[in-house]
Amino acid sequence: MGNPSSGVSQQEIPGSRRPWHDGGVTDASTSTAPDDTPAEDLLHRVENGVAWITLNRPEAANAITPSQRNRLIELLAEASASLHVRAVVLTAAGTKGFCTGADLRAAQPGPAEPPPEGAPDRAAGDVARMIAGGAQRLIAAIMDCEKPVIAAVNGTAAGIGAHMALAADLVIAAEGVRFIEVFVRRGIAPDGGGAYLLPRIVGLHKAKELMFFGDDLDAADAERLGIVNKVVPADDLEAATREWAERLAAGPTKAIGLSKWLLNRSLDVDRTTHFGDEALVQDLIMTTFDANEGVNSFKERRPTEFKGW
Repeated sequence: MGNPSSGVSQQEIPGSRRPWHDGGVTDASTSTAPDDTPAEDLLHRVENGVAWITLNRPEAANAITPSQRNRLIELLAEASASLHVRAVVLTAAGTKGFCTGADLRAAQPGPAEPPPEGAPDRAAGDVARMIAGGAQRLIAAIMDCEKPVIAAVNGTAAGIGAHMALAADLVIAAEGVRFIEVFVRRGIAPDGGGAYLLPRIVGLHKAKELMFFGDDLDAADAERLGIVNKVVPADDLEAATREWAERLAAGPTKAIGLSKWLLNRSLDVDRTTHFGDEALVQDLIMTTFDANEGVNSFKERRPTEFKGW
């Protein structure tokens, strides 16, 4: 959030191509090629079972670069696989922006090879391929992470930044922050799963209003609509997020992860399919240490000590 700990581990961030558009808004005055993105632009640490991932470009309102996006996807995959990580927090440095979209000013690498003579700079299918491999891959990584993901929204969330919050499992926002479906202001349609996620949270007509007009939505209204779970004073955001994240990290990690899978999937399948999913999950979960610990601690009338496996 405002001042990341000096103990944060900083990791190399590889470069890649950017998606065609992510409703980006940025105040950045300089461009940096993805391969040259400083490691400090994305911070990562694990404390008490919680992976804290911090976008760290406050001077650009945390507009996200392709290399940040790709490293974030990697970190979410690593969180899924690691038994040391039992919850994830996604946040940003500063108070101006959580993520104000893709950094449209970031310099981009050219094609791997020059096109044939007479070929267009952009062929049919190029944009769809970049969207699928960029914004959509990021949102899927958040939704598919096997650990619960909390978005701690410290500033404006616009474009893909808003959709990152929509994709998170829980959202805590600082008072006064704004959520903006900014795409219409740029004359483009939403990407990054926004038109899939938003109506599932706020309903179809409200989603159309937000996307057709692109008006700012403040944190209080976002909470009323169900986009945000809790709004807290800005100075309390980190503490409130830590409380929830560490509660999750102390819980039965596999049960929470499979509950996440059931809930996310429930909106897209019929009752028969969901009941089959539910039965399968129960079968799987009863093989875990934590499920047995939960039952045994109840029988033995003692505190439960979940391990995360």
